[in-house]
Amino acid sequence: MKLRTIFTIGAAIAAVACGKAPQSESLTQWVDMRIGTGGHGHVFMGANVPFGAVQLGPTSIPQTWDWCSGYHVSDTTVIGFSHTHLSGTGIGDLFDVTVMPVIGEVTYARGTEDEPQSGLWSYFSHADEVARPGYYRTRLLRYGIDAELTATNRVGLHRYTFPASDEAAVVIDLENGGCWDKATETRMEAEGDRVVTGYRYSTGWAKDQKIYFAAEFSKPFTSFELKGENNMYGRASFATTEGEELLLKVAISPVSVENAKENLAAELPGWDFEATAQAADAAWNDELGRVRIETADSSARRIFYTALYHTMIVPSTFCDVNGDYRGADGKTYNAEGAHIYTTFSLWDTYRAAQPLMTLIHPDRMQDIAATMVDIYKQQGKLPVWHLVGNETDCMVGNPGICALADAVLKGYVPNREEAYEALKASAMVPERGMDLRMQYGYIPCDLYNEAVAFDLEYAIADWSVAQVARELGKEEDYAYFLDRSKSYRHLFDPETHFLRGRDSKGGWRTPFDPFSAIHRGDDYCEGNAWQYTWLVPHDVEGLIECFGSKEAFTAKLDSLFTVSSELAGAASPDISGLIGQYAHGNEPSHHVLYFYTMIGQPWKTADKVREVLTTLYHDQPDGLSGNEDAGQMSAWYILSSLGMYQVEPAGGRYFFGSPLFDRAELKVRDGLLTIVAHNNSAENRYIQSVRFNGEEYDKPCIDFESLARGGVLEFEMGSEPKVWYEL
Repeated sequence: MKLRTIFTIGAAIAAVACGKAPQSESLTQWVDMRIGTGGHGHVFMGANVPFGAVQLGPTSIPQTWDWCSGYHVSDTTVIGFSHTHLSGTGIGDLFDVTVMPVIGEVTYARGTEDEPQSGLWSYFSHADEVARPGYYRTRLLRYGIDAELTATNRVGLHRYTFPASDEAAVVIDLENGGCWDKATETRMEAEGDRVVTGYRYSTGWAKDQKIYFAAEFSKPFTSFELKGENNMYGRASFATTEGEELLLKVAISPVSVENAKENLAAELPGWDFEATAQAADAAWNDELGRVRIETADSSARRIFYTALYHTMIVPSTFCDVNGDYRGADGKTYNAEGAHIYTTFSLWDTYRAAQPLMTLIHPDRMQDIAATMVDIYKQQGKLPVWHLVGNETDCMVGNPGICALADAVLKGYVPNREEAYEALKASAMVPERGMDLRMQYGYIPCDLYNEAVAFDLEYAIADWSVAQVARELGKEEDYAYFLDRSKSYRHLFDPETHFLRGRDSKGGWRTPFDPFSAIHRGDDYCEGNAWQYTWLVPHDVEGLIECFGSKEAFTAKLDSLFTVSSELAGAASPDISGLIGQYAHGNEPSHHVLYFYTMIGQPWKTADKVREVLTTLYHDQPDGLSGNEDAGQMSAWYILSSLGMYQVEPAGGRYFFGSPLFDRAELKVRDGLLTIVAHNNSAENRYIQSVRFNGEEYDKPCIDFESLARGGVLEFEMGSEPKVWYEL
């Protein structure tokens, strides 16, 4: 039985005053949903529940890069409220089943700001917006309609407050998707005078997406008409009185209209908007309560809990209440008691978001790993960037291997042999440059674009396969994949001390400029030689050997943070958050700060980690230094602010940095993990000593199993650099 502390009102007030949140405190109040809606953050704005299938929020007129989530703080237009959105990605898709309440006749198209009387769109004002986890509100100024949104896992609930009108209507839009998305086939029909059902098939980032829906109104419509080109719009008309509230609930399914109806009946049979919003808030509080921090810095508290919120938008649910889901081969399967997920931005998330999930979401990890194995069975390889049943093959390498290998090594996969089959087979698929790599030992830059980036990411994945092979006693496979994980050595230039492109004859790419970055058009991927030279998180000792000495390695690493931040060439906007040429705004740099701890200079890790935590994250709309990337940017903040980071791609060694908070409590697999930083401050950012469960701890990292069992991890902090361990 777990004991619960009972606070008196006075004790609770005192706890808040000293920076400690009582267990009963609502944590959703610390989530600022504006963070990441500016700059290039690309985060979702709207109503959802943790890991929900529905992300119900506004979709704006612009459909360009900074509107990948459908929303940007610089804009105040809306074409409707869509039930699916991405969060933090670099490509736009989804925005399925868009709903717009209107008054009077409208043109059934998106409309533009240059033609204010055409289309379905409206202005809104940020002054009218209210946004908190599970709830969103705004006012449509063109129509004088107040719009409120909340959600369950698979159902979006709308509440619209109308003025008096005989021409009120709610339009269901199946034409407009997100950015690169285009509808290929749609169908919509009324069933009686309250229900509308249909489907939307589309192509875009996900080449063959299918979504089905069932929508039910709280009162009968007077008429329902199909409008627009190819009947992609459905207008449900009403007569309304002043201040009348009209509710609409929309359930979605990846499989069928009948399943959408079943989802609706199971998750939201009634019409209590307030109770639904409160349930969403409670769900978010439960999930946010997996980590409780103590700090007197309210800004840091907002950044932390907003970051934690961002890590729990995806992976998103991709099965119906009856377990049905659409497989990667387009066929319908049943999860048989498990839970299926999608939206796997694995090139981003294998680095920190997945390792964070293994710590604080042990209840979800087995299903996430099983989903990846199912995808392998259905498409012949593990997911690369999987979206709503579609493999997009976006980004470089084999990141699904890293994520699944990590889950295997941490005990989240019961059938390890089956998982290993998926790992090994995926590592041997002769596509995306792997055939060249197996032929030459590396990917020649004259035969394949982004050759260095692909090769380095494949090497990281190979190391991950090797670790599982060793765990399972497959020594021959272990030796093979471990050797292949060292392919980066072929790309190290001993003269320039950079990893750079090498052609099929063994010559170096010339001319060569380590500052040059041509977006998706050179040997790297959203980066340059300065950033990619360090993309060897799995074999730091081997990289040091390439440099010839630890001193040479350290000198080069030091210079990464002091050289000019100027970029040459048509650089990707993803190369952002620059300190020298260290680019925190993009994932290949995320582990680099922790190299210093790994080589015996932890004070440099502490300096750089604190600099990033306090200057590249803040509590304003542009508070992220790059795309949120499905939770990765925020997961880096969460782990680093707790004082640790998993550098290696699989296995769970979390290297120490500099804890930002005085105390944190994490609900982990076997209980409670308490992290205490004594004498902590901006000046006292250096770890002086470490204790774990009361015993002196003399290592630079701590393993996953120790953390997952729970206990007390204590850091003694001070103002002087110190090394508390021996390598």
